[in-house]
Amino acid sequence: MKWIYEKLDNTAQNKVKELSAVLNNAPYPLCEVLFKRNIDTLEKSRAYFRPELSQLHNPFLMKDMNKAVQRILQAVDQKEKILIYGDYDVDGTTSVSLMYSFFKPFYKEYIDIYIPDRYTEGYGISFKGIDFAEENGFSLVISLDCGIRSVDKIEYAKEKGIDFIICDHHLPGDTVPNAIAVLDAKQKDCNYPFKELSGCGVGFKLCQALSEKMNIPKETIYNLLDFVAISIASDLVDVIDENRIMMYYGMKVLEENPKNGIKALMNVSGVDDEKLDTNDLVFKIGPRINAAGRLKHAKYAVELLISEQEMPQDLAKQLDQINEDRKGLDKIITDEALYMLSNEEVFGKRKSTVLFKEDWHKGVIGIVASRIIEKYYKPTIMLTESDGKLVGSARSVHEFDVHEAICECGDLLIQYGGHKYAAGLALKKDNLEAFVNKFEKVVSARIQPHSLEPVLFIDAECNFNVFNDNGRFMRILKQMAPFGPKNLSPVFMSSKISLYTQYDDGYRVVGNQHLQLSLTQDNKISYRAIAFGMGTEETIRKIKESDSFNIAYHVEENTYNGKTTIQLRLKDIRWD
Repeated sequence: MKWIYEKLDNTAQNKVKELSAVLNNAPYPLCEVLFKRNIDTLEKSRAYFRPELSQLHNPFLMKDMNKAVQRILQAVDQKEKILIYGDYDVDGTTSVSLMYSFFKPFYKEYIDIYIPDRYTEGYGISFKGIDFAEENGFSLVISLDCGIRSVDKIEYAKEKGIDFIICDHHLPGDTVPNAIAVLDAKQKDCNYPFKELSGCGVGFKLCQALSEKMNIPKETIYNLLDFVAISIASDLVDVIDENRIMMYYGMKVLEENPKNGIKALMNVSGVDDEKLDTNDLVFKIGPRINAAGRLKHAKYAVELLISEQEMPQDLAKQLDQINEDRKGLDKIITDEALYMLSNEEVFGKRKSTVLFKEDWHKGVIGIVASRIIEKYYKPTIMLTESDGKLVGSARSVHEFDVHEAICECGDLLIQYGGHKYAAGLALKKDNLEAFVNKFEKVVSARIQPHSLEPVLFIDAECNFNVFNDNGRFMRILKQMAPFGPKNLSPVFMSSKISLYTQYDDGYRVVGNQHLQLSLTQDNKISYRAIAFGMGTEETIRKIKESDSFNIAYHVEENTYNGKTTIQLRLKDIRWD
């Protein structure tokens, strides 16, 4: 793994020292992290550490927001039936749950929910969904986390007299659907100041605008920010600007007043709502919500999220079991994929990975693509067969836009879409060989050599003595949360580290090759460290035989037997 650490020149170092001074002599490494994230003044620091809901952007700055609000107000006034339509992943299901929860107190008898089936309808707006709207008398559909490329579907709906309001955050195509209103900040002619909202975030902006026109108290919609926080964490959008504000306050809702269904999901996930962090949302809450759409139907997730039961444990346990089933399929398919690659002679020469097996489960191939990248660091596409065509999920590596690469192969595809690092696609089976070859050609021409090597970005260098400050380092670090893309949990590095062996060997292997270490930099103060999956014989031998080594790590707290101490969670170990 390649470490990248941007060393500051003397001028920048002096600015970091000035920042430390205005922040009451905050630890230099933390101020270096802030400086590199463009938080370099007292004013910016206040906005960062104390985000305010008043800093949220005016929702009416978004293109078509006025049109959307006016059409909804017309529908409410005339008692039209409104269908809330969303994608089947975490972002889509939280979006639908948010919008339903907004309308429920005053319009419950005129609204319903529709989530497409991953297997019979596929991603986004479907003809079947539009037929459902027509058959059940819905004259207005609000689509969430999907629709920006559904040009033909919107025309089909118009023919049936059904209006659409699209709330999306994906990149538009060359033609924007002819809907009543299209809310997507990524439209070229949209002047909304922040472009990286989640799908649920766009839905929240619509609720924010509606609340202003309908004189609904702000506190009512702010109580919906827990849905937005889950979507931001799970969809891996940038945790900056108003995403950070919404996530910050959404986490407060989750901690202080979680909705019944989310509380039940926390319970089965083993989440401590008093110490909730982004990882809980990404690795515990999100996967259980996602599992419903992957293996069964996403309606189970929505039913839980909007449940009015006091404690809907049965629904939560059902999602938990579906997630366990998902894990089993994940492991089986990952093992099969790795075996296929180990027996493919040309694989070592390729700069991309494309794998196909007709019976792989469509719901987990995206997860498996990420697993393959952990082993072989290349842009990866996993394909399976569904309804007579091949469907797949793509995942990418550092600085490589897999969506653009797939677009270049568009002449061989039936459908495609997504983001820079994750995308979906469908193609005819007869085009498989041609697609594999063309995708490899495109990747080979575009990808830079450094993107084929795993990268670890270091935020700052630390001496262990910086932690010996009566807990101030940790207090400030925790205030930098919530973490996520563009505001990741800082990675620190320290050099000339050795085992602390005053009381024992300084290490032990626990669980599935996890390495617990006692580390020191000066043989005076020691800190506990955990290195997940690094407890191999070779690593232990090198640690024992070397006088010192360098470490890259996150700093966190660990509570054991009622005592809380600093723990270093190692990302990598290097020997010079």
